[in-house]
Amino acid sequence: MTMRHFRTAFAALCICMMAVPALAALKVGDKAPDFSAQGSLGGKPYTFHLAAALKKGPVVVYFYPSAYTQGCDLEAHTFATEAGKFAAAGATIVGVSADDLSRLKQFSADPDFCASKFPILSDENTKIAQTYGLHVTPPIPGAKDVRGVGIGHGFIERFTFVIARDGKIVATFSSTRDRLTPDEHVYKSLAIVQKMKDHK
Repeated sequence: MTMRHFRTAFAALCICMMAVPALAALKVGDKAPDFSAQGSLGGKPYTFHLAAALKKGPVVVYFYPSAYTQGCDLEAHTFATEAGKFAAAGATIVGVSADDLSRLKQFSADPDFCASKFPILSDENTKIAQTYGLHVTPPIPGAKDVRGVGIGHGFIERFTFVIARDGKIVATFSSTRDRLTPDEHVYKSLAIVQKMKDHK
């Protein structure tokens, strides 16, 4: 796939995701729905349970369209780069997409992106995204990632939730609503969890 074709497919994805507003995304003060999901951490199978993670501290749940696409690559790389700061604030990072486990296995271990720093989860039926009120764009015929591999699933909108230990949502960030770049999701989430730590 040429870079021109990739940019065309990526632009189509961005247009589709920006043209349709979020449904009724959960807001600050709402109780975050508990969920469990399978995924990967460092290329190995990983099971995540939100309730269990919250016992350790706040959790940053970030939803993204697909691994190995430009914005998601930047976001994952930035989360990995800043992972130590999230850990120092006592926060857990977890990414969620409609990617299958095979794609997640590669992406989670890729040193250029997740770099084995945090788990990423598979929401192939997008049920988790739907419980959080997020919009899912239908699959785009012929869409391929930066490696030239086809993407056959729908795309969950880029949306980040910062969840406190009591399960309440304390911050939300949306690329559609807030016009944030992928890396801004990371820095804004980090500022929130660091502030939460400072106010203990």
